[in-house]
Amino acid sequence: MPEPLVFTLDQLSGRTREHLSELARPACALHKEVVSPFLTLRAAAAADGIDLVALSSFRDFDRQLAIWNGKFRGERPIQDRAGRPLDVTTLTPAQRVEAILWWSALPGASRHHWGTDFDVVDANALPAGYKLQLIPAEYREGGPFHRLTTWLDRHMHAFGFFRPYTTDRGGVAPEPWHLSYAPVASQALSQLRLDGLRAVLAASDIEGKDEVLSALAASFSTYVVNVDPPPSAALESPRLV
Repeated sequence: MPEPLVFTLDQLSGRTREHLSELARPACALHKEVVSPFLTLRAAAAADGIDLVALSSFRDFDRQLAIWNGKFRGERPIQDRAGRPLDVTTLTPAQRVEAILWWSALPGASRHHWGTDFDVVDANALPAGYKLQLIPAEYREGGPFHRLTTWLDRHMHAFGFFRPYTTDRGGVAPEPWHLSYAPVASQALSQLRLDGLRAVLAASDIEGKDEVLSALAASFSTYVVNVDPPPSAALESPRLV
């Protein structure tokens, strides 16, 4: 496991990039301690014919805020827990908050802020003209990324990675595309505090602020810290270059 890391509130909430390294090929931004493990994982996948690409790595606070506000206002689609479209105009503000949280993190509370988490696809498995959706069916048998799923199931823990959203724990819906680097992400999660997040959100222009803040303690428990824990194999001795 790496040396203990200390995260600032700005780093935890996506309001700085000082903890990141920018990769040109493949283009992504990751925590400095995650770059080598990611490239090692990617090289191992390539040896088996998989072009493992991080589609979404670091996402800053402002980007997460734009996603949240767009969904709250009905400018972006939102879905129920089964992935079916919802009409935002039929929902109360509190119901909108809950519906958004099934699939999108609160600004300031996204694991993508840490540079430890990213969404993956196999670029070699994308058919020409295919419109990527990032839905569970794409990662199951019959989907274009089923082989990627089975390869990751077999190998990812040896490189320090795991899926924090594998089982339905009543919070964030399962995301088979979402990988996290356990040795660093576990430290970030342990340092994220409810009072710090509350201060960040109170000072922001988030839509539904009253509802967000009034339900924040419950949301923090259900959607932020309520994740699948990393297995010991991912925490102990990740394989590096």
